[in-house]
Amino acid sequence: MTKSLIPVDIVLEDEAVLLRALQTSDLEHLLPFAIHEPDTWYYSLLSGATENGMRNYIKGATDGRDAGHSFPFIVFDKKKNTYAGSTRFYDIQPENKVLQLGFTWYGKAFQGTGLNKHCKFLLLQYAFETLQMERVEFRADNENARSIAAMKSIGCKVDGILRSNMPKPAGQPGRRDSIVLSILKEEWYGEVKELLLTKIKR
Repeated sequence: MTKSLIPVDIVLEDEAVLLRALQTSDLEHLLPFAIHEPDTWYYSLLSGATENGMRNYIKGATDGRDAGHSFPFIVFDKKKNTYAGSTRFYDIQPENKVLQLGFTWYGKAFQGTGLNKHCKFLLLQYAFETLQMERVEFRADNENARSIAAMKSIGCKVDGILRSNMPKPAGQPGRRDSIVLSILKEEWYGEVKELLLTKIKR
């Protein structure tokens, strides 16, 4: 087992949200989304739909943490006093000082509420200021306009398109083009941090 760069007892929080390490026992908190909101994972190759799907989703996430190349979080909405979804650091490369931030999803009641901006601020602050990363990368299906708009709204810049780089989720024809976006350390300190602070204080 590879030692994780991030301590398993980490808690990131502000007045609106708390993020902690995802655990197998969190199935009970995320199961309602799996059963009642299966279209949450329409654009994802790793679906958390159905009880079995969510069980496997959590196992894959925690296995990745145990291997040291990813770190999944569960998201708790303090204002609604309930669990909202999950997000993850992955493809963590300490030697290159880069990581990816993704596998982010929230239940429908939490979308468009500002919760995502609070989460992203805490995660980006930790990545750049504690882990000392030089680059945080984001990817999405190039057809997922909602996700792309959300990433651009927090200051991500488009790097380009990876054409036909992976299959579509099961049941969907064709292959996926992936858009790649990123934030660099100097952009975090130069503009993005202040931008996000302004947005979450509104």
